[in-house]
Amino acid sequence: MSRILVVEDEAIIRQSIRRLLQRHGYEITEADSLDAARQQDLDSFNLIITDLRLPGGQGTELIALASRTPVLVMTSYASLRSAVDAMKLGAVEYIAKPFDHEELVQAVKTILARKPEPAPTSSATAESNDDDDTNEAVINSGHNGIIGSCDAMLALYKKISKVAPTDATVLIHGESGTGKELVAKALHLQSRRASAQLISVNCAAIPETLLESELFGHEKGAFTGAAAQRQGLVEAADGGTLFLDEIGELPLEAQARLLRVLQEGEIRRVGSVQSLKVDVRLIAATHRNLREMASRGEFREDLYYRLNVVELRLPALRDRGDDVLELAEFMLRRSCEKMAQASMKFDAAAMQAIRQYQWPGNVRELENAVERAVILADGNRISADLLGIDLSPDRYISQAMRENLVENNNVAVEREPAADHGDLSLDDYFMHFVLENESKMTETDLARKLGISRKSLWERRQRLGIPRKKAK
Repeated sequence: MSRILVVEDEAIIRQSIRRLLQRHGYEITEADSLDAARQQDLDSFNLIITDLRLPGGQGTELIALASRTPVLVMTSYASLRSAVDAMKLGAVEYIAKPFDHEELVQAVKTILARKPEPAPTSSATAESNDDDDTNEAVINSGHNGIIGSCDAMLALYKKISKVAPTDATVLIHGESGTGKELVAKALHLQSRRASAQLISVNCAAIPETLLESELFGHEKGAFTGAAAQRQGLVEAADGGTLFLDEIGELPLEAQARLLRVLQEGEIRRVGSVQSLKVDVRLIAATHRNLREMASRGEFREDLYYRLNVVELRLPALRDRGDDVLELAEFMLRRSCEKMAQASMKFDAAAMQAIRQYQWPGNVRELENAVERAVILADGNRISADLLGIDLSPDRYISQAMRENLVENNNVAVEREPAADHGDLSLDDYFMHFVLENESKMTETDLARKLGISRKSLWERRQRLGIPRKKAK
C-alpha cells in the first residue's frame, strides 16, 4: 500500500483529500503546517501532496527535504509563474484548487506509477532549465505582469499568445479598471514590434478640439496657436504599436481619419495636403458596446468592423474567483515595498471580505483599497475595516444572484436595502439556495443561477461544510 503525506493547513480540504485517497486504497498521513511536515520521515512516503503556501513557509521547501520522494504541489493562488517556479524546484506535478477529484486521483496514480529517478545535481538542473521547452512555453505564453489563473484568464492568455505575433488589429472589451492597458502591453511585448514604441492614448482624456491634432499632428499655421509643425501620436508610433483606450469617446471626424490609417496605412496632418505613410499596429479598448453605438449612429460602423478583427474580453474582478486573493497579496507586497514598510499580511476577516466584495471598480479599486490599508495599518496585520469597503449584503451580492434567489426559491430579498434582512449574509443566501435546489439542479445550473462560477460554488461548499450530494 502506497503511503502519502498530505500537507494542508485548511482542515476541510485536508480531510477531503484524505477521505478521497483512502477510498482508493492509499495510506494517508496528515500535517497542517510546514513544521509538522518536517517532523515526519519524508523519505518513508511514496508521495507528498502539499499546499504551496503553508504556516511557516512555502510547501516547495519539502522538495529539497524529501530528496527521494516526489512532491505534488497544489494551491488556490494558482498562476502560471508559480507553476513554473514549482516545477523548476523539482515538483513532479502541479494542481490548482479547487481540483476535480478524478483529476487528483489520476495525477496520484500517474506519479506513483513512475519509476523513481535520481535527484538532479545543481549543474544538471541548470542545464535542464536551459533546454526545458515545456517551461519556456509556459513562460512565453504569459502575460507580462497580468496576474490570474481563472478559466477566463487562461483563455485570454491563450488568445494573446496567438494574436500577439501577428499585426492584426485587436479590440479589447472590459469594464473600467480591469487592466485593458496591461493586455495591450502584453500584445506589444510579444509581437515583432516589441523593440519599437508602444504609444498609449486615452481618447477620453484629450479635449475634442485638440484630439485630431494630438493624434495626426499639424502643420505650422494650421490653426490659431499652431506656431510650429508638430508630429502626431500615430506618426510617433510608426513601426510600433498604437493603443487607443476608450476609443468609444473618439469624435466621428477623428474616426474617419483613423479609418484611413487602417485602410490605407497613411495619415495627413491637420492643415496639410500631403499624406504620410505609416506602419502602425493598432490596439483599441473600450468599456462601451461599440456595436450598439454603431447601430445608433454614434460610432462609424465601417470603423467598428475594421477594429474588431480580433476581440479580447476581460472578465470583471468579481467573476475571477480566487484571482482576487492573488492580486490582493501581490498589491500588498508592492505597496509595502513602495512605502518602505515591513512585510504585512491580511487577517482571515480581510481575506474573506476581499473574496466576497463585488469590486465594482475592479482591479483599480482593489489596488486603492490595499494601498489605503497599508497607510492606515498600525501593525503588520491588515484587518477588514482598513480596506474601507462596504460589506453590507446588498453591496456585495450580485444583482444576478439576488434576482435568481427571488425567482427560484421565493426568498424575500429586496432589490433595495431593507431593515428586515439587514443581518443576513451572503452565506445565508447561498446555503439556503443550495440546500433547497441541489437535488433538482446540476452544479453548472446552480452556479449559473447564483451568478457565480463553478469554482466559486465548490469553494463555498467546502468553506460552509455543504457536501455535494452524489447522484443516485
